[in-house]
Amino acid sequence: MTNENPVLNRRAFNSAFTAVGAAATVNAWTAKSYARIIGANDRIGVGIVGAGVIGTAHLNVFKALKESNNLLPVGVADCWTTRAEQGKQLVEAQHAVADYRKLLDMKEVDYITVATPEHSHHIITMDAMDAGKAVYCEKPMTHRIPEAQAVMKKQKETGMALQIGVQAMSDDSYITARDAIRDGLIGKVIQAQIEYVRRYDSKKGPWREPEQVAAHPNKPADLDWNAWLATAEKIDWNPNHYFEWRCYSAYSGGICTDLFIHRITRIMRACDLLYPRRVVGMGGIWQWPDGRDLPDNIEMICEYPRGMTVYVLGTMSNRVGIDHLIRGYRATLYFTDTGWVAKDKDGKVLAEHKKSGGEDQHLHHTNLHNHIRNGVPLNCPIELGMAGVVAVNMANESWKSSRMMAWDSVNEKMVAADSIELNHTPDPS
Repeated sequence: MTNENPVLNRRAFNSAFTAVGAAATVNAWTAKSYARIIGANDRIGVGIVGAGVIGTAHLNVFKALKESNNLLPVGVADCWTTRAEQGKQLVEAQHAVADYRKLLDMKEVDYITVATPEHSHHIITMDAMDAGKAVYCEKPMTHRIPEAQAVMKKQKETGMALQIGVQAMSDDSYITARDAIRDGLIGKVIQAQIEYVRRYDSKKGPWREPEQVAAHPNKPADLDWNAWLATAEKIDWNPNHYFEWRCYSAYSGGICTDLFIHRITRIMRACDLLYPRRVVGMGGIWQWPDGRDLPDNIEMICEYPRGMTVYVLGTMSNRVGIDHLIRGYRATLYFTDTGWVAKDKDGKVLAEHKKSGGEDQHLHHTNLHNHIRNGVPLNCPIELGMAGVVAVNMANESWKSSRMMAWDSVNEKMVAADSIELNHTPDPS
């Protein structure tokens, strides 16, 4: 029940491949005004690692912003060469490569986007920073906690920009909610709740791709399977693992790391939270016992040192959600489709906010572009990415071990909650 395996064998990987402390200014601009804000100064060279479903979404962002944001699509890397070539054609990039390190050697590349499965985020991100490249890393920042700590250390050493791909942080609802809560609008905060719910077809289940699996019983000739496995256990070609990697703990944390990270980060930003004190995760493989080893339904409760809890509901079997809200002694702050509203116990509106920006990859990339050019603060910096990885990993470990997990702040690791003495006096900060 202690920290996950901290092995970060970069040499083996490469041979196989041959603060919140920063201000969070939200850059909520329309596409028409991007170029005016950024200016027509130095062109930014971009590259992407991973040209699957999520990677293609990022490539479409590059395509849309190429002119307005003065971008140069330099190259697309994917261990499946066919996908790399398709990505190159989509954005009219200069290069398609199987080995992402070739992108890092290109002086024209100013930053790369990491859009690979979670288990290889840390290796690619650290290699990119070592090569002097800024990074946009898809959420979660890393698969496991020790990997996140290694990435944080590397970022501090190199000073390279790292934007974590929780794109809802480019919606100003959460930073403005934070400011209102700091000013005492809803009184002492005691609890928050949020959810990520979906309903999948009963014959398919979350993240299953039966058509793709059936079409590829044998490994494509131009796919480097060992490179895709990265630091994961070396196994024979398995199309389920390749196309349905979110179902397997070797490559993903499932609902917690892929979906909850979007939600818990919102509450962390709004409530000035970093590492939880204790976390419980409960759920199971209840709807689709199809060989997956991660839950198809799960929920978590996080307790934070400031003296509050956060509840996150996650079911893939029903799409009826719950209100996204923060409860204070004086009032309750509700997040809505248009921003937020705070109401007292009688329903009287105390304040409301109409959001600018949104959960938008275009805005999130634009924020990184403005950071690179003009030093604009990142909307989702490494400190927030690290704290999110800690919370969702603790929830998964609690589910797996049937024990409450705690954050050992002295030794900076996850432990069983009954193994250490915890201070239950709220942090006055």
